[in-house]
Amino acid sequence: MAKEWILNSAMNRFQLNFKRNVGPTSESIRKCAPKTLDEWREYYFLHVKPEEQLVELGRKLYVKITEVIQAEVADVTEEDCINYMKQLVIDRTFDGYMTEIQTVYGQLEHILGVKIEPAPDEWDRLFNVDFFIKVGEKFIGLQIKPITFGGGSVQLPEIFKEKSLQEETHRKFTKKFGGKVFYIYSYKSGEKKEIYNTEVIEEIRQEISQSI
Repeated sequence: MAKEWILNSAMNRFQLNFKRNVGPTSESIRKCAPKTLDEWREYYFLHVKPEEQLVELGRKLYVKITEVIQAEVADVTEEDCINYMKQLVIDRTFDGYMTEIQTVYGQLEHILGVKIEPAPDEWDRLFNVDFFIKVGEKFIGLQIKPITFGGGSVQLPEIFKEKSLQEETHRKFTKKFGGKVFYIYSYKSGEKKEIYNTEVIEEIRQEISQSI
């Protein structure tokens, strides 16, 4: 299993299985419509690429693993591994999260035509508010929550559980600053971040008009 993982990783990294090297395999096997493995093998070597091509690619793969990758692995230290794990789990997760949030609140700024500002650290701790909109003497709170989809449905149970626990802090925010706190759920659509509960936009707009 470990050997297969190494072979597969190296093959993909150096693109040895790309169409330019092995030909249009998916298209070719459909054209062949083989009934047996032997039939497909014979067709491939005759009409797609000669057997010598795969042998040569295998030799290249061996060189990449035993020389290139082996030399790279020899340079990896324990400290490199520790730092990588920290960066992957902490830094990159945070960067991705902030990028998603900033993209969504940027959309809200454009749609609502108002300035949305990051909440002070104290507000985050005491009131569970990520951003705010200042309207006159009041503040409207916003909390942006990324969600995911799985099996054709949106994954929200943990967020709803969290929301129920935070309702009391949001009531305190409203009592202190006059404005409500709104949840904005965001999701990834292709390479873009979108607002899932778009109905909240009108609710925020109404809250702004009532606070002027």
